[in-house]
Amino acid sequence: MAAGKGTRMKSRLPKVLHRLAGRALLQHVLDAAATLQASRIITITGHGAEQVEAAVQAPALQFVRQSPQLGTGHAVQQALPLLQDEGTTLILNGDVPLIRPETARALVEACAGERLALLTIELDDPSGYGRIVRSGDARGGHVLGIVEHKDAAPEQRAIREVYTGMMAAPNRLLKRWLAELRNDNAQGEYYLTDVVAMAVAEGVPVVASHAGSEIEVLGVNSPLQLADLERRFQRSRAEALMEAGVRLADPARFDLRGELVCGGDVEIDVNCVFEGRVVLGEGARIGANCVIRNAEIAAGAVIHPFTHIDGEKAGVQVGEGAMIGPFARLRPGAVLGPEVHIGNFVEVKNSTLARGAKANHLAYLGDATVGERVNYGAGSITANYDGANKHRTVIGADAHVGSNCVLVAPVTIGAGATIGGGSTITKDAPEGQLTVARARQASLPGWTRPKKGG
Repeated sequence: MAAGKGTRMKSRLPKVLHRLAGRALLQHVLDAAATLQASRIITITGHGAEQVEAAVQAPALQFVRQSPQLGTGHAVQQALPLLQDEGTTLILNGDVPLIRPETARALVEACAGERLALLTIELDDPSGYGRIVRSGDARGGHVLGIVEHKDAAPEQRAIREVYTGMMAAPNRLLKRWLAELRNDNAQGEYYLTDVVAMAVAEGVPVVASHAGSEIEVLGVNSPLQLADLERRFQRSRAEALMEAGVRLADPARFDLRGELVCGGDVEIDVNCVFEGRVVLGEGARIGANCVIRNAEIAAGAVIHPFTHIDGEKAGVQVGEGAMIGPFARLRPGAVLGPEVHIGNFVEVKNSTLARGAKANHLAYLGDATVGERVNYGAGSITANYDGANKHRTVIGADAHVGSNCVLVAPVTIGAGATIGGGSTITKDAPEGQLTVARARQASLPGWTRPKKGG
């Protein structure tokens, strides 16, 4: 269910598209559902339907729309034409993003095609949740119904087991129950929870499947709740990494918005953000305030503070023992060999640097192939774009490019060549020679600066 407006978010963005750990809330749920290999995934949209439907994806995904929004039961009614006569329907909430696949699978198994299964959890503070009412006092008693918090008697409010809003039901029963829902209540809405009373009245067993942790069932209704869930989630990811041997300077200042694979003895300083898929080799060290997305960083590499690495689809590779930053930027297609040094305010894009190459200050390398042990001077750039097409620069091993040079691609700098500082190179430079391309220096005697008029 993903039709709600989310008024308390106070945002023009549909609630289910707000992001947690870098992904839309709804996308988290769809990813979990996809692991169950269902014959189809039906998403019920409403507010901002076109925007929501364009933003998410999943295998066998279909959309139905709820308009107007007349309650949870009315929402599921919109999916009736797409439900098969046999099988099981699992109902999840688009604003409850961290449901684990194992928990969803256990809920389906509890249904077993013949029971109504409710996902429940025991909370220390169950305020606001519907209470699970059972026969007798024991937790193992039969489920008799759900009592909303506002309707609960004092003894019922003492119940700690609550309904999470997620259930699984046999299609043949659910289709009939949905058709029989009524909206004769103060809100004039159709409540999905009314099917519990229908099941009990018919003698259909109602069972509870218990969520493993509170974080799985927490919904998002406000920016405050979103921020709280983000920190809970990040803390859980940080703890899992530390248990595997990663050393985080402060787990409260760590953000993982994708997949992070770490070798042994990896160290990560504060305020680092990891997105997409990032691999950190053994002994890699990540300095403070780095942002790294879609990159493979080999063993022993050091990423100094404030470095920005974004591989996008092409990826970035950093070789063993390389040193990057501080304040460096690696863009898609940057492939850095072992012991490469990329220093402060150096940008590398779609370029390969062989072992030991260095660009230590204020430089740009785009669409370049750089040989071993090249020294690339401060302020130098490859002029790789002619206004219509990109061209490549090749710099041979052991070449030295002086400061403030412009290498106008396509151009080749031969192995062992030296390019004099301040040169603009438009033709190939031969191996082992000094190449200088700049205007002759001149001084004009008797010249004076212009003066302002009186």
